[in-house]
Amino acid sequence: MSYAIISLGGKQYRVQEGERLLVDRVAADAGSTFEPRVLLVGGDGKTDLSPSATVTARIVGHELGDKILIGKYRRRTGYKRHTGYRSRLTRIEIESIGSAGGRKAAAKKEAPAQRETADARAETVRTAHPPKGYEEMTVAEISAAVSGWRRPNLEAALEYEREHANRKGAIAALESALKEKE
Repeated sequence: MSYAIISLGGKQYRVQEGERLLVDRVAADAGSTFEPRVLLVGGDGKTDLSPSATVTARIVGHELGDKILIGKYRRRTGYKRHTGYRSRLTRIEIESIGSAGGRKAAAKKEAPAQRETADARAETVRTAHPPKGYEEMTVAEISAAVSGWRRPNLEAALEYEREHANRKGAIAALESALKEKE
């Protein structure tokens, strides 16, 4: 039996196919489907911390939670105040937990011209090297120096990070610098 851990409304839920649960209000109409962020996929003794799978959830309806009564009272003064609160919730049903087949199919239909440019970029990355002393640099040093680097060096440094160090801050800095160069 496969399961997934999803993040929705700042909270995490462990879900399985066919399961219904109450979550904080989702800004969509009843009957519509959406894909929450997947944090982990597991089942059959295997877990994947960086999943490429998607979870599809359908909104069954919107509801109000139980009423919470709040009372204030100060002795010997006659001060009494009462109020109540009902949280707005959404009941969802998990329709499927599966691989990202749609995304892979879209990636396969990429245009030949785009493939050629991707191959050219890969060649550039193979011939270019990260800047000198990159391996010893900290994330803060990388973030500060990345604006002065050329595009092939940025791509090579990003490739190095993904293969060896995998530091999230450095990857984010390199990706944002690449977007600025485009």
